[in-house]
Amino acid sequence: MSPRRSAAEARDTRSAILDRSVAIASTEGLEGLTIGRLATELGMSKSGVLGHFGSKEALQLAVLDRAGEIFRAEVWTPVVSVTPGLARLRAVCETWISYLERAVFPGGCFFVAAAHEFDGRPGPVRDAVEGRFDAWRGRLLKETRRAVEAGDLPAGTDPGQLVFELMGLLMALNHTLQLHHDPNAAGHARRAVRTRLAAHPPAARPQPAMK
Repeated sequence: MSPRRSAAEARDTRSAILDRSVAIASTEGLEGLTIGRLATELGMSKSGVLGHFGSKEALQLAVLDRAGEIFRAEVWTPVVSVTPGLARLRAVCETWISYLERAVFPGGCFFVAAAHEFDGRPGPVRDAVEGRFDAWRGRLLKETRRAVEAGDLPAGTDPGQLVFELMGLLMALNHTLQLHHDPNAAGHARRAVRTRLAAHPPAARPQPAMK
């Protein structure tokens, strides 16, 4: 066997392990991954699975990376050509809602689930999950600041507050879809985003004249 073919087969095997691991972790958590289970399901030896990662923690980190690639392809890549600022912020909220609505990951947002699993457990996996959220928040903040600077959002808009609300809204959508299976949840989320990202606040209703 040529070294080139051997390397390609090793990459394919690693990719197959990661794909199966993402599917398991999506519904059972990153702690649900075991070398023995993966070996059985993939028809491999335990040493064959472990040889691609070295440890369970390294496997978990690699799974987070693979899940991040999927999230980026579903949510961010489709909006990179949209005009930066408010238009892109609205577009990314729509792709984010669609990602949750279509259950790209069977267990809902992979990173929300991972955060719930590891937020109280210090270590490299928790740090990696936190880093994903920090990077995503930073990306949303950048677009929000652009929208404010361009005058596309009301004067006085606090980018940090707005991003906090948007992230909370989409996490609430994830919860409502996963726990309650509410068919109206995505529609509620879309209306909430439209209201929160309105270029100008709704006009105040005229008050009756004092008699």
